[in-house]
Amino acid sequence: MSSNPLDVVIISAIGVDTNIYLYGQDIDFSVEANFSQNLDYVGQAGGYSSRGFARLGYPTAFVGYIGDDFNGKFVASELAADGIESLLFIDPQGTRRSINFMNRDGTRKNFYDAKGAMNLRADNTSVQALFGRGRLAHFNIENWARYLLPLAREAGLKISCDIQDMVTLDDPYRRDFIEAADFLFFSGVNFSEPTPLIQELLRRNPSQTIVVGMGKRGCGLGSREGIRFFPPVEIAEAVVDTNGAGDALAVGFLSSYCLEGYSLEDSILRGQIAARYTCTIKASSADLINREKLDYYFSQIKSINY
Repeated sequence: MSSNPLDVVIISAIGVDTNIYLYGQDIDFSVEANFSQNLDYVGQAGGYSSRGFARLGYPTAFVGYIGDDFNGKFVASELAADGIESLLFIDPQGTRRSINFMNRDGTRKNFYDAKGAMNLRADNTSVQALFGRGRLAHFNIENWARYLLPLAREAGLKISCDIQDMVTLDDPYRRDFIEAADFLFFSGVNFSEPTPLIQELLRRNPSQTIVVGMGKRGCGLGSREGIRFFPPVEIAEAVVDTNGAGDALAVGFLSSYCLEGYSLEDSILRGQIAARYTCTIKASSADLINREKLDYYFSQIKSINY
């Protein structure tokens, strides 16, 4: 293991995803065979998040599980090729998989095979050594990851948690992540109006910064300064795949606010740009937005809107 400083440590799920691109809008269950385009790639939250930070040029480490199998070796080789330092433990049930049915407008239905995630426990000593070199820890809601939250706090890292498409704040599975987060991300897909939810989170923890991804409706932000909403960002390229957009929102925001010192408003914009750019990429976490493109879109949109 290296001793070099790290900007961010990702603690998350990773695996090989298969995107099934439908030529029609729906599966025709009246016939046995449907024709589609089926593409495999390194995906899931950890794949998008770790590769997103690395593409922006930040020294990045990843903590997660793979199987002792072909897919696990593929994941490890892709992370290594990106210069991501990986602490990969073995899940005896194999590397995680997802099947994502994709509509022509980029929307999707995801089916996750988490393998043995609920019963895994990472090696604390190895993770502590990694945390000791970092500035920021970004968690996704893996069951084994909750036991590493206190280690990140003890190491003095800022803690970010993405609790994804939650339904209620009283979900016991997500409670540890909600309570530990300095920066909390979630999808607003289950809420037509997320304001009451943000208000309750700020009541419980006034120092928390909350970012809500709302897709075509834009983005919400809750902080000590209040609650604000931002319109969606548009770029010329079409939306073809919304996988990884929420992860890119977090990467763009956290890299800008925590690592570069941008304002909350500018960090939201940069996060939205990263998310929208991700939607233009078909079945790949390898070609996410780089710093040059992020800065370009940021300056262009700022010059128009401000």
